[in-house]
Amino acid sequence: MGSRSQRRAELFVVMQLRRLGFGRNPLRRRVDRIEAALLLTALTVALLVIPAAAAIGTTIRDRSEQSAAAARAAAHPVHARTLESAADAVPSTLGLSTTLVPVRWYDASGSAHEGQADVLIGTAAGADLTIWLDETGAMTRAPHSPGDSATLGTAVALTLPMLAWPTIFALFCLARRPLDRRRADAWARDWKQTSPRWTGRS
Repeated sequence: MGSRSQRRAELFVVMQLRRLGFGRNPLRRRVDRIEAALLLTALTVALLVIPAAAAIGTTIRDRSEQSAAAARAAAHPVHARTLESAADAVPSTLGLSTTLVPVRWYDASGSAHEGQADVLIGTAAGADLTIWLDETGAMTRAPHSPGDSATLGTAVALTLPMLAWPTIFALFCLARRPLDRRRADAWARDWKQTSPRWTGRS
């Protein structure tokens, strides 16, 4: 049973190789071999896209995390409270779920400071939140977390093949067009020579 399965597997591989243009076939013309070479090239490039996308995604993840780590080193979190309610706020952009409200925080010396921070619409006045301050004490954006960097790298690694594979297929189809025209012309010439023997017309 094992040898039979092995023979079937070998036959399957041979059939696939013949479809790609390998092996001797007197009916296969030069244009067919060129098309097979183009298909093999397209398949190879499509497979190489996977490790390339993984490498690019990893690079972007690492660079994003390095940038976020530098931002975290240059800033520090501070406890703050909202001074106004955001319950009745209207988003400035469709789909936006946050809005700016005034907040107050205290520095190490106990001095009060005020500014504006993004909070979720519906946040009540007096709600606790964490803001980030830079080296000068000014409010700054919260640095990305390691999870955000990983998500970005994963998204890039998954998106690149989805964009590259349709492009590779489209280029392969474009490259086939002149080959199809040459094949059709050759078939027409062959039929012109062969048809009298089939139809009895000269």
